[in-house]
Amino acid sequence: MKEFHFIEAASPGAHVFSAYPIPRLGTLILAAMLKARGYKTKVHIEDVARPDWKALDRADIVGISAITPTAMRAYRLADRYRAKGKVVVMGGPHVTFMPDEALAHADYVVRGEGEETLPELMDALEGRLSFYRIKGLSWHGPAGNRHNPDRELVTDLDVHPAPDFSLVHGWRDRGVVPVATSRGCPFDCKFCSVIRMFGRKYRFKSVDRVLDELGALPSSNPFVFFVDDNFTANRERTKELLRRMMDEGLKFEWSAQVRSDTARDPELLRLMKSSDCHTVYIGLESINPATLKAFNKAQGLADMDAAVRAFKANGIKMHGMFVVGSDTDDVHTIRGTEQYARRMGLESVQFMMLTPLPGTPVYEEMKQQGRLLHTDWSRYDAQHVVFRPRSMTPWEFQRETLKAMARFYSWRTILRRFARLKVHEVKLGLYGKYAVRSAFREGERYLKEMAASMNMHAAGRF
Repeated sequence: MKEFHFIEAASPGAHVFSAYPIPRLGTLILAAMLKARGYKTKVHIEDVARPDWKALDRADIVGISAITPTAMRAYRLADRYRAKGKVVVMGGPHVTFMPDEALAHADYVVRGEGEETLPELMDALEGRLSFYRIKGLSWHGPAGNRHNPDRELVTDLDVHPAPDFSLVHGWRDRGVVPVATSRGCPFDCKFCSVIRMFGRKYRFKSVDRVLDELGALPSSNPFVFFVDDNFTANRERTKELLRRMMDEGLKFEWSAQVRSDTARDPELLRLMKSSDCHTVYIGLESINPATLKAFNKAQGLADMDAAVRAFKANGIKMHGMFVVGSDTDDVHTIRGTEQYARRMGLESVQFMMLTPLPGTPVYEEMKQQGRLLHTDWSRYDAQHVVFRPRSMTPWEFQRETLKAMARFYSWRTILRRFARLKVHEVKLGLYGKYAVRSAFREGERYLKEMAASMNMHAAGRF
């Protein structure tokens, strides 16, 4: 078996940043590892370019990566290639938490981080290792599905190769390049699966290793997106990285996900601006103190306000991410969230419907309470209501969230930014408006289908 191709299944619908698709880095690292072992490999990302189906048909093994919204598409791809006689291996967050479901479509499931598990699986397929000895592997054993013990997390993030973008089919100089400098998160937000996937403790690449990756970026004029769950988790390390980026003449604009407490460090803010930080992505989550408490979100409204003001004072744009629909939210919370985002002058936002993803405490709660409407994973994209809210109907939840997005990305706002020559914000606003309009059309169909399937009138109990 010498040809191994990866596929990242397509997203089911558009959102604000669909115009800037980036690969998840796990498949690029695994592809680089297999290439170093002598395999012919390629990564096909449906959101980036149409896959080379002929090349995939030549592969001996097909690896398919799935997050929850892409799981249904991933399973269809898995069925297609098993029918062609290929060995199918699945990985990613969704199948990590739903391995029995995935084994109905795949031969093997790599749970959690795959850098150690996948090479061992290749050894087993070639007869050099027992399948029983591979931690983190789920497979079809003699007596049914077998789930080997979990794999320990990778302790040294420097030991594995850097992502190899040359292996991405159809990759062009698109400008936005993902870079990871750490894994893990100590915070325990109820709607997030990061802890179960990557652990509660931060693990960092060395600054030297990150600089090596930045110096070898596959673009002449890159825009870097640091994909860490919290890029400023260790502030002193982040400061060292930013200083050395500037000292070594690495010139590019960059964005990152950070927490609101980043704004408490004036020196860090100055370094971020000096090193060309363009935008920070912050999980503000909610304007409702009761919801922040229910989410285990270790911040308050005062922290959010201070963060917005501090980033603005340093000339750094903000993308606010809000999660609406908790048991303590109602339609007034959703409307107030949009008003808050406009009042604070956020450049861009996402109002995401609370989505009980497998692997999260919210999912376990909703499942035990019988509140899940269905498990059509393609609808678990934060743009569809998939559970019964406490303080509003599913219909109200869906429509109010999309209406809030439409109000934020209004023509009035777009024209005001155009008058101020804020080209990037105008482009983002126009794409946001397109995405919201598409979501509205699809959402109306979805709600009618849901109401019909439950024998309920949309204006009644549903």
